[in-house]
Amino acid sequence: MADSQAAFDEGRLATSINRSYYAMFHMTRALLALDGFDSKKHSTIIGYFNQHYVATGKIAVVYNKYLSNAFQIRNQSDYNDFYVVSRDEAKRQLDNAIAFIQERVKD
Repeated sequence: MADSQAAFDEGRLATSINRSYYAMFHMTRALLALDGFDSKKHSTIIGYFNQHYVATGKIAVVYNKYLSNAFQIRNQSDYNDFYVVSRDEAKRQLDNAIAFIQERVKD
C-alpha cells in the first residue's frame, strides 16, 4: 500500500490505481493459496474468491465489488491510452484497497 499511497501523493494517479489493484489482487492470491488454489488469470482468481469466500459469507459482498471494480479500472488505466484517471477515483481505489487488506475472513 505504501507504493499506492506514495504514487497518489506525488500525483501519479494511474500508478496509484495500478498499485491499489495489485495490493488487493495479491492479498486475494495469498488467501486462496491457503486453499491450494492459484491461477495466472485475474478473472479466475476473482471468480474463485467470489464463489468460495463472498458467496459463502466469509467475506462481505462489498469486497468483491472493490476487487472487481479495481480490476476494471486498472485495465482501463493501464491499457486505454485515452483513459484519464481522476484524483477522486484514485483516492477511492486507495481507500478501498486499504479496507480490503484490513478485512478478515469470517468462520
